[in-house]
Amino acid sequence: MAAPAPKQEELQAHAVRDQLPAVSYCLTSPPPWPEAILLGFQHYLVMLGTTVIIPTALVPQMGGGNEEKARVVQTLLFVAGINTLLQSFLGTRLPAVIGGSYTFVAPTISIVLAARYAGIADPHERFLRTMRGTQGALIVASTLQIIMGFSGLWRIVVRLLSPLSAAPLVALAGFGLYELGFPSVAKCIEIGLPQIILLVAISQYIPNLVPLLGTAFERFAVVMSVAIVWLYAFFLTVGGAYKGAAQKTQFHCRTDRSGLVGGASWISVPYPFQWGAPTFDAGECFAMMAAAFVALVESTGAFIAVSRYASATPCPPSVMSRGIGWQGVGILLGGLFGTANGCTVSVENAGLLGLTRVGSRRVVQISAGFMIFFSILGKFGAVFASIPTPIIAAIYCLLFAYVGMAGIGFLQFCNLNSFRTKFILGFSLFMGISVPQYFNEYTSVAGFGPVHTHARWFNDMINVVFSSKAFVGSAVALLLDSTLHRHDSTARRDRGDHFWDRFRSFKTDPRSEEFYSLPFNLNKFFPSF
Repeated sequence: MAAPAPKQEELQAHAVRDQLPAVSYCLTSPPPWPEAILLGFQHYLVMLGTTVIIPTALVPQMGGGNEEKARVVQTLLFVAGINTLLQSFLGTRLPAVIGGSYTFVAPTISIVLAARYAGIADPHERFLRTMRGTQGALIVASTLQIIMGFSGLWRIVVRLLSPLSAAPLVALAGFGLYELGFPSVAKCIEIGLPQIILLVAISQYIPNLVPLLGTAFERFAVVMSVAIVWLYAFFLTVGGAYKGAAQKTQFHCRTDRSGLVGGASWISVPYPFQWGAPTFDAGECFAMMAAAFVALVESTGAFIAVSRYASATPCPPSVMSRGIGWQGVGILLGGLFGTANGCTVSVENAGLLGLTRVGSRRVVQISAGFMIFFSILGKFGAVFASIPTPIIAAIYCLLFAYVGMAGIGFLQFCNLNSFRTKFILGFSLFMGISVPQYFNEYTSVAGFGPVHTHARWFNDMINVVFSSKAFVGSAVALLLDSTLHRHDSTARRDRGDHFWDRFRSFKTDPRSEEFYSLPFNLNKFFPSF
């Protein structure tokens, strides 16, 4: 017997939404205070991963020990808290955490390996000298984002984005960080894998099995899973599971090997020029400016993902440009305080918005308060910062995936039956993965990048730019989307331009005022266009 014909409503495609539905608390709707505080602490826990990993990699190469590493972590955390507050009040006003960036690691290592520091015998003196060199480079590099943001130049570029060209940018901002996921989990699989399994179970399965408590498990899955697995790792450590294990295994698995608790002071307030007066080198400044430009592009993709998971309308180009300007101020603060690293939008915290379905601005502002509080009370903050890296990497596996899917979600505005769409999307995603893979493999084998001239600063500029998956993918997509049948009316609909037209200006959609206007009537003095 033939199956009955489907009803007409069953044949309808899913509706296109310019605001993500099923979000519990959107950008402007804060949760109750107890829930908001716990959610803010969860955001703080998530951003600790990058805050600890970067100084752990850089400080020993600079000549510093556990005490210097703890101070750099505290400083990076303190500056991140200030930058997050500035961004949420005066920048894009999105619930975006502004933290450390892996993009700035390569030029920083180049400064560390500079010949003028090689002859310094005293490790502490070499640390101070290299730190001052990175400070000078960051201070100069910050001007790039400050100028492009506050002058409105970046607004011109953002207006060229369509849903089709934005999809690879946002997708690769998340999926492009795959190297920080399972490869780091596998460094201590006995605690990393349980963290992944437990996080998936608590956030996805248990809410369906226990409906009455489903919301709590869904929103606080990170805190619950980390507490359980961290305790499990602690028992493995004190139980002697790693006695006689290789040093590398002990470093990744044990809960007492970070050196942060012993190196941190009880109370310490970071302050500008705490390492001494910055020094400046033209070549190093150019290399750091290239990193700042790449971070600018990556942050644009992360801002778009944050606006999506906050259930806000697409961020107007003028507001995006304003946010980039304040991010430049954040890099300037990093140079003044001495973080040894620039700043960008935290991709993992953007993914946490999707996991919890809470995109409230207040939650992220509370998390900024936790950052500043625990950066001053060093010992207490160091306890949380000593969570083993494989646990953090396991969390990344879910959170980076959420950001990547935010980019894929923009394809709902595009015509996926168009061969133009298939070519631009497929080619940009493939090149965004393939080109950086070549640069990274070449560097790991040869010890230097494919561009290897006598001008080290030029090498760093090119290698940093083409090692970013989000930058390469978005550059290819924007170039093709802007030149291939650009003025064809069919192509314009295929790329989804007609859906985003009303968001290209601040005043053409009334919801922009609700989500992105500045507080205290500051829009009168700093209008958005």
